[in-house]
Order: sequence, then C-alpha cells, then structure tokens
Amino acid sequence: MRMVHDASLSAIDLNLLVILRALLRERHVTRAAAQVGLSQSATSHALSRLRELCADPLLVRRGRGLELTARAARLLPSLERGLSDLASVVTAEPAFDPKTARKLFTLATADYEQGVLLTPLLGEIERSAPDVDLSLVTFPNVAELLDAGRVDLAVVITGSISSTFSTQPLFADKFVSMVRKGHPRVRDKLTLDGYLALRHVLVAPGGAPGSIVDTELARRGLERRVALVVSSFLVAPIIVSETDFISTAPERLARRMAERFPLRLLAPPLRLPQFSFSLAWHPRLDQDPAHIWLRRLLTQVCAAI
Repeated sequence: MRMVHDASLSAIDLNLLVILRALLRERHVTRAAAQVGLSQSATSHALSRLRELCADPLLVRRGRGLELTARAARLLPSLERGLSDLASVVTAEPAFDPKTARKLFTLATADYEQGVLLTPLLGEIERSAPDVDLSLVTFPNVAELLDAGRVDLAVVITGSISSTFSTQPLFADKFVSMVRKGHPRVRDKLTLDGYLALRHVLVAPGGAPGSIVDTELARRGLERRVALVVSSFLVAPIIVSETDFISTAPERLARRMAERFPLRLLAPPLRLPQFSFSLAWHPRLDQDPAHIWLRRLLTQVCAAI
C-alpha cells in the first residue's frame, strides 16, 4: 500500500491498518469500533489520521450510510491479504478439530445449488462437526464478496470467475424438461414442434434475458414462447406442477423436485450442452485448516450425489 509523503513502513502504526480494514469492511464507525475494541471517538480519530495518510476521504457520506471511495475499494483486497499474511507470520496456525470447533462458515450459492447440496451437506456436518453453522447468501457480486472476506466459499459455474481465485471442480449436470403429470399435450416424449408450442417458464436468477435453450434454438432459427420469467429454480417446479407450462431445468434439482411434486421429466427435443460447478475461494485461505476441511467435505458430498 503506497501512502502519501512516501511514508516508510516503519513510520506507520500497523494498528491503524487493522482499524482501516474494520472501517472499510463495516462502512460504519460504531460497528468498526466494536470490532477492534476501541471507542467511537478513538476510531473516528483514527479515520482522520488514515484520511491524511492516504490523501483520500476513504469513506464518504451517502444518504444515511457511508460508501467506499474508489481508492478505498482498491485498497481493501490488498489490505485483507496483507494483514492475513502478517497474521500467519506471527501466529502459529491452530489445528482445526471439526468435532469440537465452533465456527460459522458463509457460502455464496444460488438456490439451485442449495437445493441439491444442502440436505446431504447438513447431514455430514451434523455427524462430524455438530457445532459448525452455515450462512448462505445469493448475492450476484461473488468476486467482491470473496475479495472482501465476507464469504468463505462460493459455488460458481465453472469458468465464470476470475483466475485470480482458487477453484476446485465439484460436479456436472445436464438439462431435462419438466411438465406436470397428466399434461394434456405431452405424451411419452417431447417433439420439437410440441416443445415450441408450449408456454415456457424461464429461470433467470440475475434477471438477464436469454438462456442456453434460447441460444440453441436461435442457432436453428427458432424461438420459443417464454411466458413466465422467475428468479428462483425452486419456484419453477411448483408453477409447472400446477399449470400446463413447461420448464427446462438442471436434472439434479429436477429429480429432487419430482419426488415432491407431480412432475414428469423428459429429454429436451434438442441437444443442450452439459455444464459444471466449481468451488471458488480467495487464495489467502488456501492453507487455512478450517477452510481445507470444509472444501473436502463439500467435495465428498458432491461425489456422493
């Protein structure tokens, strides 16, 4: 981190960097003060010193809250890495015993992966690490969350995240089409004409138009009627089971939903590519014992399903 006045490292109080990390993480002086064990006034004073040192306001008022400046947003990932590396130098890495550990892990996953992985994962955690808890988020800014240390792991489409993150393959999946049992227009298999004549449910978690299905149809000069767009993979099976709509969805989740709802699963009438998922995490956690344990557990769960 290059400071103004060409300040040397020996001239910088490293405690200020710990306070800076808390301020940039929390974007709130009172919460940052509580995190580092200082009073609000002492933390405010430290923020003033940091602003002078960095020649940047770092946090600016926006409405009722504070926002990072562009400089602060660039500083935070380097600050996280630097302090993590420094801590590993001066402290011995504690052993991680899942049987006795009390720890909360935060994972970023879409509802599709949650629907496929959560039940077997929770079963394994209950057996091997009864005091380990999970928090799951579905925010789209996965790279930002990993950089900021706000999530421990993310489950992502393979190849969809920057190569600056560490990754590990999890599992592959393919598409099937779902219709309700007793659908009046669908017999033993789907024809392309019959498929195109139906009303389709499209799952678009990020709200963006289009899908793999629409891309493949467009290559043939064809188009389907997307009559409903939803944001959740878990909503589509409910809609399909109670209407004459059709939805083309990942097979692993569709099979689980077919155990609970009156659904039929059919092969789509066009060739669709497979896709795969990977774990992604920040490289600063590569050697963290607790993190290694969780990665191995997730990999074992995925191998079992």
